[in-house]
Amino acid sequence: MSTLKCNRIENTSTASGGLDVDTSGKVRITTLADSSGNSNSTPAEIASGRAKAWINFNGTGTVAIRASYNVASLTDNGTGDYTITFTAAMSDANYICTGTSGLSNTANQSICPNFDVAAPTTSAMRIQTTNSANVQDRPYNHVAVFGD
Repeated sequence: MSTLKCNRIENTSTASGGLDVDTSGKVRITTLADSSGNSNSTPAEIASGRAKAWINFNGTGTVAIRASYNVASLTDNGTGDYTITFTAAMSDANYICTGTSGLSNTANQSICPNFDVAAPTTSAMRIQTTNSANVQDRPYNHVAVFGD
C-alpha cells in the first residue's frame, strides 16, 4: 500500500476549490457535488440546514411510502396515527418536524408530532394527521425532519 502525503489537491484546470488537509488531518472543502457535478452543497448547509429525513406517504387504506430519505419504515398505529422510523438515527431527540397533509396532492392541513402518545427518540417519531381538530387518515402526507 502506498501513502500520498500532501496538504492540497486541486484540479489542474483551476486553482479554485480543491481539498485542503489541515495540520490535524481534517480534510476541508468548499463545496460538495454528486458524481454528475449537480446538487451542490456547502458543509455548513449540510450540517445546519438540510433535512435529516423526509417522507411523502399515502395514509389511507394500505399505508405506503411514495418517496423518502433516511426513513426505514412507516407504521400505521390507527386512524391518523403513524410512526416514522429513521434509517440512520438522529444525534439526539431534540429535532423538529414540519409537515402537511391533505385530501388531494395540494396539502391543506397540518401534521403534528404526537408527543402525548410517545416522546420522540433518536430512531423514531410518532405523528398525527388531522382535519381541523379531528384525527383523520389523509391520502397525501409530507413530513420533513431537521436537527443537529
